[in-house]
Amino acid sequence: MAALFFASFFSALFYLLLLVQSSKSPDLEALMAFKAASDTFNKLSTWNSSTDPCTSWSGVFCLHNRVSRIVLEDLDLRGSFEPLTSLTQLRVLSLKQNRLSGPIPSLSNFTALKLLYLSYNEFSGGFPATLTSLFRLYRLDLSHNNLSGEIPATVNHLTHVLTLCLDENRFSGNIPSLNLPNLQDFNVSGNRLSGEIPKSLSRFPQSSFALNPSLCGAPMQKCANFVAEPSKPGSEGAIASPLTPRSNPPRPPNISSTPSSMPANEATTPRKSNSPAKISPLALIAIILGDIVVLAVVSLLLYCYFWQNYAAKLKEGKGSKLMESEKIVYSSSPYPVQSGFERGRMVFFEGVKKFELEDLLRASAEMLGKGGFGTAYKAVLDDGSVVAVKRLKDAQIGGKKEFEQHMEILGRLRHPNIVHLRAYYFARDEKLLVSDYMPNGSLFWLLHGNRGPGRTPLDWTTRLKIAAGAARGVAFIHSSCKSLKLTHGNIKSTNILLDKAGNARVADFGLSIFAGPTAPKSNGYRAPEALDCRRCTQKSDVYSLGVVMLEILTGKCPSSVDGGGYGGSAVVDLPRWVQSVVREEWTAEVFDLELMRYKDIEDEMVGLLQIALACTAAAPDQRPSMSHVVKMIEEIRGVEVSPCHDTFDSVSDSPSVSEDAS
Repeated sequence: MAALFFASFFSALFYLLLLVQSSKSPDLEALMAFKAASDTFNKLSTWNSSTDPCTSWSGVFCLHNRVSRIVLEDLDLRGSFEPLTSLTQLRVLSLKQNRLSGPIPSLSNFTALKLLYLSYNEFSGGFPATLTSLFRLYRLDLSHNNLSGEIPATVNHLTHVLTLCLDENRFSGNIPSLNLPNLQDFNVSGNRLSGEIPKSLSRFPQSSFALNPSLCGAPMQKCANFVAEPSKPGSEGAIASPLTPRSNPPRPPNISSTPSSMPANEATTPRKSNSPAKISPLALIAIILGDIVVLAVVSLLLYCYFWQNYAAKLKEGKGSKLMESEKIVYSSSPYPVQSGFERGRMVFFEGVKKFELEDLLRASAEMLGKGGFGTAYKAVLDDGSVVAVKRLKDAQIGGKKEFEQHMEILGRLRHPNIVHLRAYYFARDEKLLVSDYMPNGSLFWLLHGNRGPGRTPLDWTTRLKIAAGAARGVAFIHSSCKSLKLTHGNIKSTNILLDKAGNARVADFGLSIFAGPTAPKSNGYRAPEALDCRRCTQKSDVYSLGVVMLEILTGKCPSSVDGGGYGGSAVVDLPRWVQSVVREEWTAEVFDLELMRYKDIEDEMVGLLQIALACTAAAPDQRPSMSHVVKMIEEIRGVEVSPCHDTFDSVSDSPSVSEDAS
């Protein structure tokens, strides 16, 4: 009995030891070895072998108990980072602005690496040969080091690379002909490179090649006109003009080698001794007066021509539309005067009449945008209230009774995630819809607007909140009148607006019934089976919202997607592109680069991606219901995605990995 007890005891103890051993991170030993070798000043004080690297270590981020990101910047780290090369699951490595030195160690174990930032260190030696085996890499920054030798042609193996920064090093020789279809940022300035710039790189700005005195070709000076300055470093291998005889000596050092300088062979070409003759003041005045007379005659002829056409249109009775369009341009109101039209009336859904058509005509108006059913305006009434007015100019509306019945249904819908209709106006030649004004614009503008300097990226929490709000709004529309099975029919990012609190509100719902048979498709949002938007179903709405979710995740416009970005010749729809990338197990490549700065969100992004792919299934019966979509989105964080801002004016910033990580 005792033997059985001791056997059970030691078995339990052995199992406990195995459990403790397995709970330790398999990357702990490599991290501690790096700290011992490089952290001379104990900047990594939170790194302790008695704690879990995935919970409390600064600069270390994990996925499934394996280190996936290391961000250690400006910590005065020294020596080599070779101990880190055993971290096989590493995806992001940023060691910039330290004092690491020596040759860059072998990187062949980094098979999952996607971002590598080693700039502003003291690395020496040649271009690391093992780098070109990292076929998943798409950001590489080795700038501001002491690397030397030639840039190898094997860089072409990095077929997915987006950024390649090798500036401020000591690289020499020719730039290899690089065929990197996805390359967006390229810089080799401040080196000792020579020869002609490959045509495949000529699309980059001159600053990408500056401070290489022996480089020529677009976008720098033409090689035919190029003579380097021997006094400058790196000019020993300069290219002489092919028009210059080989026996001719090089030009003196004080001759400029800028594109404006003459070819070398011009030194032997005699110049004309006579300078151009000066024009007398009287001749100059005569030329100017002649130009003025000719311009006046041409202007008079054009004026007479267009005035005759305008008068002819008025006589034919076609001037009314022109007068109407002039009123839109020059008047404060975009709505036509009703003198020549059937008089309608303003109908309010809440029963309280707040303004008349004349109030809208007097209101100052600002055009918000033009959609498939007409133009929307922002109108500021005399009492200071602001409303949005949609002029249904392009809609095909049957009778008045049909229109009023449909508006009665839409006007009753009230939900925090839809734009509320307030009133409508119906006349034979004019139909207006009045709704709440959304001050924070559309999802489309937040994702794609102001992509230049000064842009505030849309953070992940806000994107997830917008996706959840839009799904709730569409789900409410679907469930509000089960007998009619209401649909939205035109879901796209321009129809997802944001109110003052930053909540998503779905706009333009239920108007697809007024679309004509030749109405244009919604630029990549429409389901494959919904060729006629008048016959859209709730399942086709699910597809369209799935495309919007993919737009949120990728940052790409659904109508502007090619094999890996913009500018390609073969445009494909966004769902098909995402599916092809996921099939190749390159899931991380689909996400918007602006999201790379936020940490610990990969699981949530993958979760929303899976929902979006389910919504964009080719077969309608394979798509989930909208209520199920809402439930799945809310389960991404375990609880309902709630508003995270008091006002939308202050967009929250998730913790930043690195300013360069995007």
